Amino acid sequence: MELKIGNVIIPNPLALGPMAGVTDLPFRILCKEQGCGLLYTEMVSAKAILYKNKNTNALLEIKQEEHPIAVQLFGSDPDIMGEIGAKVAEGPCDIIDINMGCPVPKVVNNGEGSALMKNPELVEKILTSMVKKIKKPVTIKIRKGFNEENVNAVEIAKIAEACGVLAVAVHGRTREQYYSGKADWNIIRQVKEAVSIPVIGNGDIFTPEDGKRMMEETGCDGIMVARGAQGNPWIFSRILHYLKTGEILPPPSKSERREMILRHLQMQVEMRGENQGIREMRKQIAWYTVGLPHSAALRNELNQIDQYERLTEFLYEKLAD
Repeated sequence: MELKIGNVIIPNPLALGPMAGVTDLPFRILCKEQGCGLLYTEMVSAKAILYKNKNTNALLEIKQEEHPIAVQLFGSDPDIMGEIGAKVAEGPCDIIDINMGCPVPKVVNNGEGSALMKNPELVEKILTSMVKKIKKPVTIKIRKGFNEENVNAVEIAKIAEACGVLAVAVHGRTREQYYSGKADWNIIRQVKEAVSIPVIGNGDIFTPEDGKRMMEETGCDGIMVARGAQGNPWIFSRILHYLKTGEILPPPSKSERREMILRHLQMQVEMRGENQGIREMRKQIAWYTVGLPHSAALRNELNQIDQYERLTEFLYEKLAD
């Protein structure tokens, strides 16, 4: 079941999709422990690294137990992307990934993220510059296209392969769709049929069955779980188990959720300090508790707590089986 990207061997076909404000170091470690094959950092601005923005240091921090891991860069200047990509590749990551899918206006209005899909010539320049300068595998993450009138994932994937890019992840939505509607898995199949490098499918994987179905319907080499992993690191172990045995494991119990939240909280507080760590955990706990009885009231109470010990007590009290 392993997947190879250049000389990087990934133990299984499951990848954690990069998500700003979500896939930080503590969350990545939890997903890795649940069997995720390939991790991605949150996306990092090449310009921010160039101008030595201090916030980029935390985004680029990688622990030994995370390998294999890709650092995802975004930007639109071929020279800066090549230079910074080469510099980051000297660090502990295994792969340099380029974001061509982010739909957020401030990124798109800068001509970065999914805006690059409107400009295949620029894509070619960026990829040529990066592949030439970077000694580790270079991969890209794209969308179906910018909008329904400009569906060009196949064209961009072919350009990437010709430039020496070693894998492509495809989110089956256009930029215009953001995360609404349904992901078009057909475009993933079309990209898979058009290139010989590994293709990782992304979009609407929320259950073990979704993962298996995507592999069967698209022929993709790997599957990338993004929103489906929010508050749900177990999705990786459950998909893997299903792919290997055909058996669906039950979802985590209340106490299993509690133990995962406590572990996540502890790592977050160790990394960020008590105040910021607890603040950042609020959205994570909201995801972990989705679907539990009285979860809205639970979240309201949680948001009033700003002490680590009190929050730990509260979670023990409220999340017992």
